[in-house]
Amino acid sequence: MRALATLIGILTPVSALAASGVREDTSGIFVWIFLGICAMIVVAQVIPAILLMVGMAKGLKSVVKEEMSVAKK
Repeated sequence: MRALATLIGILTPVSALAASGVREDTSGIFVWIFLGICAMIVVAQVIPAILLMVGMAKGLKSVVKEEMSVAKK
C-alpha cells in the first residue's frame, strides 16, 4: 500500500508536466540578427587569440630547443 502511494505521488506531477506542451519560439528576425552579430564578434575575437597561442607555443618550443642544444655542449 505504501509503495502504491509513493508511485501515485511521483507520477501525478509527471502528467501535469507532460501536458504543458512544447514552448513556442516567438523570436523575431531582429533577435536572430542580433544573435548573429554577437556570434560574429565572438569569432572575431577568438581567431586572434588562437593565433597568439600558436605563436607563443612556437616561441616556447624554440627556447626549449635552444636550451637543449646549449645543455648538450
